[in-house]
Amino acid sequence: MRTNLLSNRIIDAQDPTQVEGLSRFFKTGKGQYGEGDKFLGIKVPVTREVVKECWQETSFEDLENCIRSEYHEMRLAALLTLVQIFMHAKKDKTLQQQCIDFYLTHTQYINNWDLVDLSCYELLGTWLLDKNRTLLYDLARDGKTIWEQRIGMVSTMQFIRHGELDDTYAIADLFLEKPKPLHDLLQKAVGWLLREAGKRDEQRLKNWLSTRYQTMPRTMLRYAIEKFPEEERMFFMNSNA
Repeated sequence: MRTNLLSNRIIDAQDPTQVEGLSRFFKTGKGQYGEGDKFLGIKVPVTREVVKECWQETSFEDLENCIRSEYHEMRLAALLTLVQIFMHAKKDKTLQQQCIDFYLTHTQYINNWDLVDLSCYELLGTWLLDKNRTLLYDLARDGKTIWEQRIGMVSTMQFIRHGELDDTYAIADLFLEKPKPLHDLLQKAVGWLLREAGKRDEQRLKNWLSTRYQTMPRTMLRYAIEKFPEEERMFFMNSNA
């Protein structure tokens, strides 16, 4: 029987002394967004090192076993490995499509903000640079979980990095249309991406905010204007309903 090198290396890297801290950081308590998630006590840089050593030896069958794991770090390792396979398959569009299909059919296991943020824009964002982006709008608007909705927003980071800001603003508007209150982790994601768009074109961000800032969710606004001068930040926040 073939050995799952990635899984074995992740298990070998576990550190019980870190479990409590990571469980607390990722809000695994009753009623919290990460309720019930389990940890091996492995920090992200260690997981990245394991992935760096193992990704070339990892099959989609191995990824299937890892992504379904009860352990957070195992799922993260699967996603980071998927990113590596995708990134190194630049000329193999069939393999890249396989990576994207795997990602989209396993979103139920992408169930915390770090799992989303460390994978979605490298995969979906890159894949959609030269394609129709309706998928992201659908996820943002109709995603079954806050994590699928967050994928729809955070994936636009790759577009921003290529100087394309339209989708970020359009998808942000979808979140403003959602019933209140909007989950804190969605507010933070939208605000973060707006801030990143503002780094590319500050005036455009200000123009967009000019008709929205008074009624935007407060956390979203605070994240969006984080890089503004203090006087401007205070004006926006004090004017927010």
